Order: sequence, then C-alpha cells, then structure tokens
Amino acid sequence: MFAIPLAWLQLIRERVRLLVALAGIGFAVILMFIQLGFRDALFESAIRIHQSLEGDIFLVSPQSSSLIAMASFSRRRLLQAQGVEGVASITPIYMSFGQWKDPDKQGARGIFVIGIEPTKRVFPKELLPELDPIKLQDVVLFDGKSRDEFGPVPLLYEQNGSVETELNSRRVTVGGLFSLGASFGADGNIITSDLNFRRIFNRDLGKIEVGLIRLKPEANLDEVLKTIRQDIAGPSKDILVFSKAEFVDFELQYWKNSTAIGFIFNLGAAIGWVVGTVIVYQILYTDVADHLEEYATLKAMGYRNIYLLSVVFQEAVILSILGFIPAYFLGVGLYRMTENATALPIYMTQERGTFVFVLTMVMCIVSGAIAVRKVQEADPADIF
Repeated sequence: MFAIPLAWLQLIRERVRLLVALAGIGFAVILMFIQLGFRDALFESAIRIHQSLEGDIFLVSPQSSSLIAMASFSRRRLLQAQGVEGVASITPIYMSFGQWKDPDKQGARGIFVIGIEPTKRVFPKELLPELDPIKLQDVVLFDGKSRDEFGPVPLLYEQNGSVETELNSRRVTVGGLFSLGASFGADGNIITSDLNFRRIFNRDLGKIEVGLIRLKPEANLDEVLKTIRQDIAGPSKDILVFSKAEFVDFELQYWKNSTAIGFIFNLGAAIGWVVGTVIVYQILYTDVADHLEEYATLKAMGYRNIYLLSVVFQEAVILSILGFIPAYFLGVGLYRMTENATALPIYMTQERGTFVFVLTMVMCIVSGAIAVRKVQEADPADIF
C-alpha cells in the first residue's frame, strides 16, 4: 500500500491546488482556534477573582447572577456564621462599578471596585503584597493589567510614585499596583478599603456583596457547609452558601448558560469545522475526478477498492497535518496579539491544540469519506 506514495504524488502534482487547499484548511483551523480561545478566555477571566480569594466558604445573595451583577445582603448573616463550630474568621467583601476618570485624557469609564478590610488577608500576597496604602483615606490599588482605556496609570505610577484622579467624582490616589487582568465583564479592577468604598459609593457597610469564611485547619468543610445552610441560610433563605469550588462553578454556569457568549463562540468553532470540511471535500472530489481514469486503470490491473479508498484517506490525512502545522503557529501569534490588545488571558494550551488537531483530522477524514464514493464508481468498462 505504501510502496509507492501515490497519495503524496497526486497532491504535489497540482501545487497551486495543494496550496489553496492548505490555505482553506488553515483558515478553518485558525477560526476554530480563535473561537475556542475566546471562549476559554471568557471562562478563565470570569473566575480569576473567585480563584484568588483566600476563603473556604462564600455567602452571596440569591438575587446575584454573577460577580459583575452581585446583589447585597445583610452583613448580619455573615456575623452569624462566625459562631458556627469550625469557622476561624469572616471577612465582608464589597463590590460595585464606579466611574473612573482617565488621569491623562480625562475620559470616564466604568471600572470594577472591590472593598475589603485592609487588616485581613483576602487575596494572596503574590497578588497584593502590601495593603497598608489603602488604610489611608481615598487611596486605591489599581490593576496594572487593566485595559489601556483607563489611562497610562502603571506608567505614571512608576514615574511619580502615585497617581491622582477621580472615581465617582471623588478625588482618589493610586497608592499601588497589582496584577489581576480584565475580563469580559470588567475592563479593569480597583481594590480599596471598606471605609474608602463607603466614601466613594456613599454605601452602608451593613450591606455586603460577598461573605468570605475561613475554616480552622481541623474543620470539616462539608459539615460546616451543612450547618450554615441549615441554621443560618435555611430559615431566611436570603443567602446562598457555596464552597470555593461551588462559587467558581456558580460563575461559570452563568456565562455558559445564562448568556449567549459561550454559545456564540461554540457556534463559531462549529462553523469553522463545517467550512473546513466543505473545502477539503471540494479539493478531494476534484482530485478524484481528475484522476478517475487512473483509478479505473488501477482497478483493471487488479487493485481492489480498499486500496483506492486508502489513497483518498491518505490524502485527507496529509492535508490535515500540512494545514494544521502553519495554522497552529499563526494561532499562537494571534493569541499573543489579542492578549496584548484586550488584556484577556488568551493563550495556546496543549489541551486546546490537541483538541483542534483531532477536529482537523476528523474534518479531513469526513471529507474523504464523502469524496471517496467517486472512486467506487470508477468502472474500467465505462471509461475505456
């Protein structure tokens, strides 16, 4: 079967047709990479704050749909959890969107603001090494990976040691930077103290968006969850109680099922696969039609259909490999360009690369399976 590389020889005989086929396959592969990359970036960026929070149990309002649309609930519910056996500490977290004024161009843009108690560790030290600046009045920490539309804040901070601007028409000072990154819901982030949060938003600190609970090392997570759900959340039903994994899944389910974004990206990847299938089919069908007399001659010489079919499938596999390799590296470059432009966590992963490669192989094999019917019709008696 492989003594004479018939499939390869047929493909390189028409070099222009081969290049057109590879370009079409590459386009389909890149389209799948881009759509799946944006989908995964959406999910990953949506849960970065959840994964960064150093807590074991989280309380939220049942009216909340996602982190960017959190409803408030009474802080008393969090204080009640303090008395549950196994709870080590509690921390209220405040969240809202504020209008940030670009210190350079003076344009206003919505930014996600998180208020925390500066005496308690909510985020890891790798993310927030220093909380002392926000203990001062009207001082905030700015996410250095926010989109550029918020102004050259990191550059100005490095040059001057601080940046003054306005947040919700209140004068604030950037007293430090951290690195978290933008998401589909929030183009930028700010962290400040709970008191500064109250000043900026004129909010009552008795209403919180998230209640963070840390457990003692010896505490059993399932037992504490059950106790809080029964004794605190059960009677009033005004809070939801999540473990950290459940809190992350709560956010993911919103973006997967309650918005059209995830569906759109999956649909885009599916369209790319269909487009690639049609392109490869057209190439293989045309190649088979051009060499139909040769296939009939091989049949007359005694070659069976299984050999002729294998030739077409070999062509499909060769096309999938040759089309995937350049598209893969081009996809890596497009990911880097997109990450620099949008501040979203979009990058090539081994799992996605393998998945798209399998899709490419299946795409070409399916096309070959459709086109191969023409080979079976090759009858020496009819042609000669």
